[in-house]
Amino acid sequence: MRAMNAHHLAEERSLELHREVARLLERDPSSTARARTRVDSWLHDGSVAQPYAEAWSRLLDGPLETLLACLRDEGEVARALRQATPFAGYVDARRRWKLWREVRVRIEGRS
Repeated sequence: MRAMNAHHLAEERSLELHREVARLLERDPSSTARARTRVDSWLHDGSVAQPYAEAWSRLLDGPLETLLACLRDEGEVARALRQATPFAGYVDARRRWKLWREVRVRIEGRS
């Protein structure tokens, strides 16, 4: 796989995982508390670049619909935010691997 394709695959997998997170949050909006704790830690210890931590903080403080829209957004800003996600670990390993396989098959079908 060429480097460009590998990068595209990683971005598509990240998008699909965040879409799954959005589905989970729709069922249980209170589970944003885990992400809030992680973002608060980032803001305190500086382990994630401040603009990203602050953007996630605003999203988590805002309406759930805005957060869900961002998680599903294919745009450049949302793509950048997904590089430093507070939702790591939200999707269990079995589901994550299934999603990754589905994305790879979908992308290879376009080639």
